[in-house]
Amino acid sequence: MPSDHINDRRTFAIISHPDAGKTTLTEKLLLFGGAIHLAGEVKARGQARRARSDWMKIEQQRGISVTSSVMTFERNGITFNLLDTPGHEDFSEDTYRTLTAVDSAVMVIDVAKGIESQTRKLFEVCRLRNVPIITFVNKVDREGREVFDILDEVANLLALDVTPMTWPVGMGGNFEGIYDLATDRLLLPEGNSREFHGKVIQTSGLDDPQLDEMVSAENLAKLRDDVELAQAGYPEFDPVAYRHGDLTPVYFGSALKEFGVDSLIEALATFAPPPRAQPAEPAPVEPDRDEVTGFIFKVQANMDPNHRDRIAFMRLCSGTFKRGMKLTPTGHGKPIAIHSPILFFARERELADEAYPGDIIGIPNHGTLRVGDTLSERADVRFTGLPNFAPEILRRVQLKDPTKTKQLRKALDDMAEEGVTQVFYPEIGSNWIIGVVGQLQLDVLLSRLDAEYKVAAGLEMAPFETARWISAEDPKDLQEFIGLNRGAMAKDRDGNPVFMAKSAWEVGYIVDRYSKVKFAATRER
Repeated sequence: MPSDHINDRRTFAIISHPDAGKTTLTEKLLLFGGAIHLAGEVKARGQARRARSDWMKIEQQRGISVTSSVMTFERNGITFNLLDTPGHEDFSEDTYRTLTAVDSAVMVIDVAKGIESQTRKLFEVCRLRNVPIITFVNKVDREGREVFDILDEVANLLALDVTPMTWPVGMGGNFEGIYDLATDRLLLPEGNSREFHGKVIQTSGLDDPQLDEMVSAENLAKLRDDVELAQAGYPEFDPVAYRHGDLTPVYFGSALKEFGVDSLIEALATFAPPPRAQPAEPAPVEPDRDEVTGFIFKVQANMDPNHRDRIAFMRLCSGTFKRGMKLTPTGHGKPIAIHSPILFFARERELADEAYPGDIIGIPNHGTLRVGDTLSERADVRFTGLPNFAPEILRRVQLKDPTKTKQLRKALDDMAEEGVTQVFYPEIGSNWIIGVVGQLQLDVLLSRLDAEYKVAAGLEMAPFETARWISAEDPKDLQEFIGLNRGAMAKDRDGNPVFMAKSAWEVGYIVDRYSKVKFAATRER
């Protein structure tokens, strides 16, 4: 396969705490990449809402992202695949799976708040996979913390080397622009709204006399002092250290005012890695492998409610994919022909005649493909690292109309396949139990049951608090445990035995008592 098709792909995610400005930055990246033509389309109403990453009803009502969306755009010969992830911690499982499908990430930090809890959690997920991170410090046009405070917090809390690539000239009410340290360019605001409209002044360095005419004396003196300190105190940018996940280049800007977005896209194009080898059995899969391989990291039902569709998102890992080719999923081993693969632009779609490593394609299907499935031409590989996590909240489902049992089962199965919830079927009793990581997932579940499946349901407390998947080397030990604890046993949707525990203390007690049985808080799909 031509290597240029591999080298010109950048598949990345944006990670942040809620309200740090991730959706606004996503919109501006699409705007600067030419994928949308009107700022505000990602959040627009009615007919104007053509291109957006937040499309689910509950997302529109609450103004948060709770699903992962895929958006593709091109700029200067580079194809960018942007995976927008949920910022809310209740959807960390969906975010974790999305981060398995990217080669790099942009970490967005609010200049006034610094590193918040969810940002740190998402960063740790990236660190597990050595995902390189570019940091974007947002909202510098508002009052915020000192630049050095932010840089030192990133360095100390995340144990990363930091290299500032741009520097704000003033902040909040005194904001006068952004200085690019790599190119010695000054980006200046224009108009009453003080947005960036492309006014760039090329300087010969911070001693250039024309800066005295462009910037107030107080801000210019501080800029010169700060940059001198920064260049002495922080390491120079090292592309190798960045790609190893040891160093993060830091860009300052305002997504809302469009400062720093251009620099961020350029950084992704120049520094972010092209498609990387993906962990798999029997060996990692390199992107230049001839055979087509990929894995399903997300399934989304009813993206278009008019058609009751169901799309599996596949990260292509190797080979040149062509529309109509047959691939074999690990789930059932029967080759399937992929006639209508989709490339995404938020809600906009187009058929993909070809796709290359790093690309994300959507495969319409009706329950054939599930999260964690590997698809390949020769069925000789299985990608690893997409786990289920033990639920932290368990609830019983109460159906308000008993005649809709079949619809409820279909809905729960669909959403379990998507990763919205997990479903457990108790050995004793008929009330199905759903498990989630966070409370907001329960709200999404009920909202979608009503809006998409026309099923009215309620939730009640379950007699259990958490769950563990169980296994044993000797099948007799497993059967003995199940027989003695049948009242606490259930099966997941794949038929795997699950022990339902009343408390974390009970988990510890049972683990100590049954040494021949393994209790797992995660299960690889």
